Amino acid sequence: MPTIKRVNRLRFFFYSNEHQPIHIHVEDGNKTAKFNISPIELVYSKGFNATEINKIRQTIEQNVELFKKKWYEYFNY
Repeated sequence: MPTIKRVNRLRFFFYSNEHQPIHIHVEDGNKTAKFNISPIELVYSKGFNATEINKIRQTIEQNVELFKKKWYEYFNY
């Protein structure tokens, strides 16, 4: 599970056996979420409130190129 970025308690990562479309997982303790990257959309969330989801979305928007780059590097696209 490569960790791509940490912001405060949030960990942005993907699993080593991922699939398309490009997406990112987010954890904070036992809270989890998954976002597709292009376009940015919430796939699922467990435990995060609406304010937290909005902050996560903003972080993804600010780092979308980093997340894509790391995905392509890791999966050799």
